[in-house]
Amino acid sequence: MSEVSFYTGVAERLGYVCRLLRKAQQSGARVTVVGPAAALERLDAALWTFDATEFVPHLRLRGEVDGSTVDRSPILLTESLGQSASDGVLLNLGAELVPGFERFARVLEVVSQDAQQVQAGRERFRQYKSLGHPVIHHEVTA
Repeated sequence: MSEVSFYTGVAERLGYVCRLLRKAQQSGARVTVVGPAAALERLDAALWTFDATEFVPHLRLRGEVDGSTVDRSPILLTESLGQSASDGVLLNLGAELVPGFERFARVLEVVSQDAQQVQAGRERFRQYKSLGHPVIHHEVTA
């Protein structure tokens, strides 16, 4: 069973995701981030610039990629799990459950204050619960 953590009420989602990924990487976790191409492009750019004194190592997967490069990258950004072999932590940036999320020990969901994201997040929360996965809710405050 995957443990699912929801972070809701996030005022600035992109910055929060960057900080969450930095914390995960510093703890030694391997994270696969799945989402739409546009969201991944914004995240890829933000991981280079969100903190002027640090770099969060990551790899944006597109097409064929050398397996050894993937193995050395602590954070993978991809549109689908088919390109990723990691089974540690999954961070979902999409509006729906990621097919195959069950192979990850932990799933992270970051939901902003946007009405559409809130509604989609509630639906994913219900789906995880109905599938029997333990769900932890973290309400983010400013």
